[in-house]
Amino acid sequence: MNRRTLLGGLLAAGSVTTLSACSSGITSLNESSGSTAGGGSSKGGITIGTANFTENQVLGYLYAAALRKAGVQVKVRPNLGTREIVIPALKAGDIDLLPEYQGALLNYLAPKDDSSEPGTMQNALTLALPAGLQVLPYGQAADSDCFVVTRATARKYGLTSLADLAKQNGRLVIGAAPEVKKRRVGAVGLQEVYGVEFKEFKSLDSDGPLVKGALKKGDVDVANLFTTDTDIAANGWVVLADPKNLIPSQHIVPLIADRKADDTVRKALARLGNILTTEQLTQLNSQVDNDKKDPEDVADAYAKQHGLA
Repeated sequence: MNRRTLLGGLLAAGSVTTLSACSSGITSLNESSGSTAGGGSSKGGITIGTANFTENQVLGYLYAAALRKAGVQVKVRPNLGTREIVIPALKAGDIDLLPEYQGALLNYLAPKDDSSEPGTMQNALTLALPAGLQVLPYGQAADSDCFVVTRATARKYGLTSLADLAKQNGRLVIGAAPEVKKRRVGAVGLQEVYGVEFKEFKSLDSDGPLVKGALKKGDVDVANLFTTDTDIAANGWVVLADPKNLIPSQHIVPLIADRKADDTVRKALARLGNILTTEQLTQLNSQVDNDKKDPEDVADAYAKQHGLA
């Protein structure tokens, strides 16, 4: 669940305001931000942020539809960037709610935590989260990171699992979003857990046209994609097995500021989490990526079909 680069949205017209930064990195999505609304109530409305890849945008609009159905005023700020951008924005009060992924979020907050079962990870997240933030109950839908190769590459190098990559150290090129180079579910973990050393790391996009195009052309040998990507099966790509469980469970989980987490919000998002399945989410992603539909339109149609709007 993956899951990402800054390109393609930080300065999209009308979607975000200018980013402010300091020596420790970007701290706010608004120049003058820093104050937070008080009191654990959604009555003043909720601003939903999303990362800059298709699925997270779809989820953001699904959250919006479910909350509007419950009578909450909602604003969506899509395509903001990586977790390194959106988590500080949530803490700063620029946004109030994020669609997140259990394992990826836990790796970001507590890299040494080896929890892998959804219930255990939920408890670990509760302990690891900064003050003022909380995770709501996770949904049944899940999406994990995966590493894939073409069938030709699998045959050429005898690749069936991540462990096999170490037998080709110094020969293979990996393509992924830039931040994957420094993440445990990425180059760091592949080296630590499986002893893998790549010939080159190519910074591309997050499960997008750049990394998939590079894999098709042979510009990269290994690509970091998401398990809900229908292009994997459509192209006959091989998902490398993970025998040492480097990649944790990635159930979708709402990450919200305490200031907005009232019963209305909890119930609306829990209902969505109980309805949305992994298979359905996969198809929604395909409608955007392959059928070229708008993420908001796709989410709204699903919400209406399932009584969520």
